[in-house]
Formats: sequence, structure tokens, C-alpha cells
Amino acid sequence: MPELWAGRDAGKAAHHCTVIDTDGTKVLSRRVPNNESELLELIGDVFALAADSPVTWAVDLNAGGGALLIALLANHGQRLLYIPGRTVHHDSRGYRGDGKTDAKDAYVIADQARMRRDLQPLQEWDKIAVDLKILTARRYDLAADRTRAINRMRAQLLDTFPPWNGPSTTPPPRVPSC
Repeated sequence: MPELWAGRDAGKAAHHCTVIDTDGTKVLSRRVPNNESELLELIGDVFALAADSPVTWAVDLNAGGGALLIALLANHGQRLLYIPGRTVHHDSRGYRGDGKTDAKDAYVIADQARMRRDLQPLQEWDKIAVDLKILTARRYDLAADRTRAINRMRAQLLDTFPPWNGPSTTPPPRVPSC
């Protein structure tokens, strides 16, 4: 039974999915809108092509716009690998074709998943990890808001008092007493 590899190049409104076999031959290449019904149809079509052989999915984006497909694949118990976008960008130079297209990137992702053994599978996070991520994101947002507010105040001070360059580190001059 031949194994299949499915590479997905993520986009905001649509993804491109390319499925290849053990020889690297394209079995399926399709643009899919980023909505649940279309993604479920894609998963069903890939399952039909696999005919009880294993399918390894690979993605270049593990959050944001790619989260829906990742969640659907996790619910279907599929093996899912993550390939960083930077790796895809560098590896795509070794493939035929000019320019950057979604179809080419999806093929590169699938082919890299087929050839490489150093890729890490995506795993579901437990509740503690999710809670920690939410708390640290909140702290990061608060720190960024504080920095923005300080920078706005400094800019306002420089507009109002141009020679002012912030707090001085030299002590004020001594005034003689009478």
C-alpha cells in the first residue's frame, strides 16, 4: 500500500493542498476555501485516495488561519507535521518553477514531509498549557500597551518642549545661598 503525503500552504481566505505518493507524483492539487464544509470535503477526498493507506499531513502555519484545518485533522486522528514557513521558503529554491505560488509551496511542503525525518508532529495542548499561553499573552499585551503609552507621552513632550531629551543624569547647578 502506498503512503500519501498532503501538504497544505495556508492562506487567509483559502488554502492550497497538494497530495503526493511515495514517488513524489502529484495525486491531488486543489485550492480550498477556509471553511469547515470545504475542508471536510478535502479530507474526505484525500481519505478516498488513500484507500486505507496512511496519510501524513504537513502544514506551514500552526495557528491563526490554519487552525481550523488543524483542528479538523486532529478530530479525525490524522498524523500532522509542522514545517516552518522559513524552511519552506529556503527549500523551495531547490524545486523547479519560477516564483512563489501556493501550489508550488504546497508541493514543497508535502515533498519535504515525505523526505525529511526531523519534522516534529503537532500535538494537542493540555489545559494547563492553554491557560499558561493565555496568561502570558495577556501579560505581553499589557507590557506592549504600557510601552506604547510611554512612547506617546515622550513624543508629546518632544513636540511641546523640543530641547527636552528626557531626565538628566547630571545634578542641577548649585545656587549660592545669601
